[in-house]
Amino acid sequence: MSTVDTESLTNSRIVAAVHRVEVGALLDRYLIALDSAELDDTWAGSLFTTDAVVEFPVGRHDGIAGLAAFHRTALAKFDRTQHLNSPAVVELDGDRAHLRANLVSTQVLPSQELFVTGTVADGEAVLTGHGWRLRTLSFQLIWRTGEPPKPTSAL
Repeated sequence: MSTVDTESLTNSRIVAAVHRVEVGALLDRYLIALDSAELDDTWAGSLFTTDAVVEFPVGRHDGIAGLAAFHRTALAKFDRTQHLNSPAVVELDGDRAHLRANLVSTQVLPSQELFVTGTVADGEAVLTGHGWRLRTLSFQLIWRTGEPPKPTSAL
């Protein structure tokens, strides 16, 4: 009969739980910042790797350079936004993690009409020397109500 090192097993479970929380918090911080923070290069660097890819149904951005400006341009179409997400399901694989969550986004148009979407957020995070960072983040539209803003220019 083999013996199980319960202390080691407990420690590895605790470490895994901490990593899952840290990865899930990346998505939380990202979404909260969309509604309330100054989106600048420091913001982008605190969440994303230098080779990050962010993809929305209406546009995509590759790399960290210009990522904050990409988001500011997209959000400028709205007077206000509110992003609500479910807890992220995080699957760890060494120094990589896959995350998935549901998201409801409410955007207030300049006309004060609402454009509301339900999406699935899907991403990959990697453990770097500065902690976990998102390498990919994509959003798949599931449903919408209201009319999106009229396109002014491509993202």
